[in-house]
Amino acid sequence: MAHSFPQQRIVIVGGGSAGLTVAARLRRAGAPDVTLIDPATTHYYQPLWTLVGGGQADQRSTARREQDLIPRGVEWIREAATGFDPEAGALTTESGRAVSYDALVVAPGLQLDFGRVPGLTEALAMAPVSSNYRADLAPRTWELIRNLRSGTAVFSQPSGPIKCAGAPQKIAYLAADYWRKQGVLDDIRIVLAIPDPAMFKVPVWAAQLEKIAARYGIEVRLRSELATVDGSARTAEIVDNTSGTKESLSFDLVHAVPPQSAPDVIKNSRLAGPDNAFGYVDVDQYSLRHKRFPNVFALGDVADLPTSKTGAAIRKQAPVVVENLRAVLSGKPPEARYDGYTSCPLVTARDKMLLAEFDYQLNPTPTIPFVDTTKERRDMWLLKRYGLPALYWHGMLTGRF
Repeated sequence: MAHSFPQQRIVIVGGGSAGLTVAARLRRAGAPDVTLIDPATTHYYQPLWTLVGGGQADQRSTARREQDLIPRGVEWIREAATGFDPEAGALTTESGRAVSYDALVVAPGLQLDFGRVPGLTEALAMAPVSSNYRADLAPRTWELIRNLRSGTAVFSQPSGPIKCAGAPQKIAYLAADYWRKQGVLDDIRIVLAIPDPAMFKVPVWAAQLEKIAARYGIEVRLRSELATVDGSARTAEIVDNTSGTKESLSFDLVHAVPPQSAPDVIKNSRLAGPDNAFGYVDVDQYSLRHKRFPNVFALGDVADLPTSKTGAAIRKQAPVVVENLRAVLSGKPPEARYDGYTSCPLVTARDKMLLAEFDYQLNPTPTIPFVDTTKERRDMWLLKRYGLPALYWHGMLTGRF
């Protein structure tokens, strides 16, 4: 290990995909003093939860013990951060412990705000309502899909930035393909509410998704989202965000994606952007350095970046953060740049997938240029199911990939 890093303390808040990847890369680059703060005992590979909800993966296969993933030589404080004082270069943990740092990497992910949809929290406990965004609920999604033979199924996406923005659609396609194979698709009405003006922000993939939704007979409501859920009456309200009109639907299944935002501890700190209602960390989109605190960096879902919040984005952001940390701690300007690359694996059937890869300018940026990922492909589904999890556990989290 080449000790090319200055002998200064780097503290990482968050032991998810972003925090672990940066920790591993820092240690490989020779950073001598790295501390990671996170209370979690279990680490999940969340991109597979869509396939758990679709009955194609076992939930247990998505989990590992956090302690087994902490890179050797990294100090682990198994607590949550509860306050930040970026002027003083310090933070506090839930036990009241003060932790000082020379540089801070903020990567706690985001929080799921189920309570922002009236009735949703209550409905999850009593009605045929689920969400693949929670580890304990993804298996229930599959149970509901498997048992439905007729009626109305509602799939929703909230407005605002969320992690894996394709996931609200993917489960609708997996469900529809299953019902088609079971011969009951004609007896099920599927409504998909999307808050955006198009099904995807990059036109080439939006066009494909329109065809796929039409193939399954899915009623797509653009510029719309779930407004309320009544679990007792089994009714859901979809609001058209342009006109304000509401449509009430009696449902037999709801897959709801909750609104999301930065964790409250970030949202209520000086790290959040002054004009960001969701509380994401105020960083430069290219250097990933905080706009006001030069020894603070952020990446992953908590960073306020104009790109989709995905694991693929983190994989490209992590080396930029590590290189720029090295520069800043050495008294040099941060010169590494993140171009906004992200990737959305869009599962469209039980054995097919589109792979959307693009940058800040929404230009397609294919990793494998000779493979046309704008068309549904079985090999892309195999990549999603088997290839990407292996790369994640053995490549990304170990700082090798």
